[in-house]
Amino acid sequence: MSQRKKEKMFPARQAGEVVPAGGAGTTLPAAPIAAPDTEVRALAKRRSFTAAYKLSVLAEAGRASGAGEIGTLLRREGLYSSHLTTWRRERDAGALEALGRRRGRKPRMTPEGRRVALLEAKNARLERELEQARLIVEVQKKLCTLLGIPAAASERTGSES
Repeated sequence: MSQRKKEKMFPARQAGEVVPAGGAGTTLPAAPIAAPDTEVRALAKRRSFTAAYKLSVLAEAGRASGAGEIGTLLRREGLYSSHLTTWRRERDAGALEALGRRRGRKPRMTPEGRRVALLEAKNARLERELEQARLIVEVQKKLCTLLGIPAAASERTGSES
């Protein structure tokens, strides 16, 4: 129970205040009040488990055959049954192998990988420009038909310049 809840349930008493004992009508002087703990507690860190640890716990849980053995394992390791459920799903999906890799920045690209990425970006840009050019040509063709200009003449003049 947290200190805050205790203070709500049992309000602090003044020194010398009379406290009924056992409800029999007898009163005793109150004990001196201790100063509240002013120490700042560190925040709890989120636990993280390695892939090897998860697999070892799952293997041990799989070997448990008797009644209450999994509960004993969970109490001993300080885990919840939801951990086992999640870890089994991850193992079945193949995600536990990926957990062995370190998180953070991706490794730097090799020169070949960098060149491939640049060429793919250039290819995508050129495809966008080609699509735009095709759209412009279609609009020009429609404009020629609306204005009555022969399409062959407009293509010849467009190719000469």
